[in-house]
Amino acid sequence: MAQNQHNLYITLITLVATLGGLLFGFDSGVINGTVDGLQTAFDSDSVGTGFNVASMLLGCAVGAFFAGRLADLFGRRTLLIVASVFFIISAWGSGIATSSLIFVIFRVIGGLAVGAASVMSPAYISEIAPAHLRGRLSSIQQVAIITGLFLAFVSNYFIANSAGSALSEFWMGYEAWRWMFWIELIPACIFFVTLLFIPESPRFFAVKNDQEKAKSVLTKLFGEQAASAKLVEINDSLGKHEKPKLTDLIDKATKKIRPIVWVGIGLAVFQQLVGINVVFYYGAVLWQSVGFSEADALLINVISGAVSILAVLVSMVLIDRIGRKPLLFWGSVGMAITLAIVAFAFSSGTLDASGSLKLSGTMGIVALVAANGYVMFFNGSWGPVMWVLLGEMFPNQLRGSGLAVSGLSQWTANFGITMTFPILLTTIGLTGAYGIYAAFALISVVFVMKMVKETKGLELEDMNELWGIE
Repeated sequence: MAQNQHNLYITLITLVATLGGLLFGFDSGVINGTVDGLQTAFDSDSVGTGFNVASMLLGCAVGAFFAGRLADLFGRRTLLIVASVFFIISAWGSGIATSSLIFVIFRVIGGLAVGAASVMSPAYISEIAPAHLRGRLSSIQQVAIITGLFLAFVSNYFIANSAGSALSEFWMGYEAWRWMFWIELIPACIFFVTLLFIPESPRFFAVKNDQEKAKSVLTKLFGEQAASAKLVEINDSLGKHEKPKLTDLIDKATKKIRPIVWVGIGLAVFQQLVGINVVFYYGAVLWQSVGFSEADALLINVISGAVSILAVLVSMVLIDRIGRKPLLFWGSVGMAITLAIVAFAFSSGTLDASGSLKLSGTMGIVALVAANGYVMFFNGSWGPVMWVLLGEMFPNQLRGSGLAVSGLSQWTANFGITMTFPILLTTIGLTGAYGIYAAFALISVVFVMKMVKETKGLELEDMNELWGIE
């Protein structure tokens, strides 16, 4: 098989794995257009609605943590298959829910799937991709996430428009918001079927000391000659083939948590502290609160989704050329500036009789442009690069455990930001909330400069040396 054929095979496998990212995005974005429907259907207050929206994130935190550990025992592909089944169950169950409790249960199941896919898809891709393509191929995960969000926004927009609103009856006597969840069954079933046709990660087989299977998969990926050399490198990086365990994250000499773990946690948490998922989960509510109609707010989400995809495509072109660290640095700078502009625009607003914030025509446009600029900076930097780095920065022996802890941190921060936004909205308002997110974006500039190391062009087996791990 010529090199081009090997690369095509690797790309096709990558596209299957990133369907997990598409479902991650769809599942995260679909809630955006259903908030009003949930609030009315379950008669919940603002805190209750916030928990209905954020409940999935509890499952995400658990799913990310245990997927990282279980993948070391059963394989990356196996965990992705389990995740695909959970996606199917959650999509069906969220739509049939008749109470907040039932809805939360099915959303938590979906969260387990999203959490598992969020860490396993980039890990799997990094373990089957050659170093010179790894950044671009791993970035497809973020394209898939944004595409999933975009499809959810488009689907929500057309379903709500066809029915009249998210609360109106759509097909077969069911409200439109229920169908918004059921649409997800289509990509979830495709994900399950296609996963049955891709191989397990060769590095998982090497960790399990199954040399024959590792060599077989590596041969399919890189050819006979390259496979033999690569297997030797992988085995050398694993040392004595000890079973990966959570305590590997502690340096045996110093008895302290390894610095690489703190970097992983920092990357995961800062990606959320800049407030990106407020836009994803509460976008429709946010734009309605500054004077746009429901239809216009949903359409703005569609525009934001398109801008996001464009930004990720730009990052894909740059990530293996200029590296990961420069993209993170300029992304942080851009987010800090645009978030500050959004906060300033909101500060000029006035409250109407119902207590809703209203902006002047000019400031409304400023807020809209700056918010989409913020989305562009995020998806051209922290959106894809954080997942690329987490998938590749941990040495083979630490990858499962490192992803488990980082994934848990990422989704816990996501839950915190999502749960606190409705509270911030009613206490310090949009200006205060966006001011806080801008401050975190500014702090992330320092974090990138001081803590993050460049991994561009390095083989996964070189990560031990980069981070000084023996």
